[in-house]
Amino acid sequence: MEFLNTFINGLSVGGVYAMIALGYTMVYGIAKMLNFAHGDIIMVGAYMIVLFLPINPIVAIIAAIVLCALLGIFIEKIAYKPLRGASPLAVLITAIGVSYLLQSLAQAIAGPTTYHPNPLEKLFPKFMGEPTYGIIKIGAFQIKLSTLITLICVALVMIGLTLFVKKTKIGRAMVAVSEDKGAAQLMGINVNNIIMITFAIGSSLAALASVLTTFESASVETTMGSLPGIKAFTAAVIGGIGSIPGAMIGGIILGLVECFAQAFPRIAPYTVAIEFSLLIIVLLVKPTGILGKKRREKV
Repeated sequence: MEFLNTFINGLSVGGVYAMIALGYTMVYGIAKMLNFAHGDIIMVGAYMIVLFLPINPIVAIIAAIVLCALLGIFIEKIAYKPLRGASPLAVLITAIGVSYLLQSLAQAIAGPTTYHPNPLEKLFPKFMGEPTYGIIKIGAFQIKLSTLITLICVALVMIGLTLFVKKTKIGRAMVAVSEDKGAAQLMGINVNNIIMITFAIGSSLAALASVLTTFESASVETTMGSLPGIKAFTAAVIGGIGSIPGAMIGGIILGLVECFAQAFPRIAPYTVAIEFSLLIIVLLVKPTGILGKKRREKV
């Protein structure tokens, strides 16, 4: 039973990493850039939860997703679009600069205070009350309400995103741009709009990940998005950067490794080292990641 609980928690944590990793992998697959400011979108979404939670938890969740999507569009327009033809190094340095800018602005506005919002307490007050406090029991098996909601949300997001990419006109345009930007432009696809939509979707997923993180009563502070962002990037690379299914697989693998490592007291302090060691092993065996493909660069 302990194994099953750890496995379920691993799927939950991995699902959150997968949602964040999808933002990295979609932007890289379409715009061919690494948006290292993506992790800080999680932090912004969490602060939106803190700001709007006193009004209504549903309003707070919607506000976090919408405002983070708009922030993603704004960042792309102001910081990345002017560098569309610049060197990868210039774009990478700009992304790091945007990351520190978001952290500094958040610290200037919110101050050093650490917040502990939990929307579940307002959404489901009966379940979150004593003595169960968010624990759902099914016979001998028990699962946290936050974990159950996370698993359901992650499954719906993965199914919805897959259908969106395969079945909608915009989704097919995203695939076309990721395959050959020049050919897609010749076919009448507005590449700039597709990249903007990609940033909006990726930022929305990061905001949803921040919502699910606050369900676990996480601390909201200016640097809270740094480590999850790096881990999600690791998951995207493990799965194959640029591959949507790869981001999902990489996130789940990383979540399972993290939870099982933490389940053993002797190796728990080395969990982060184990996770990044896994990245090194995967890249040594398959440099493109599990589902990544080698791409020939046109000269």
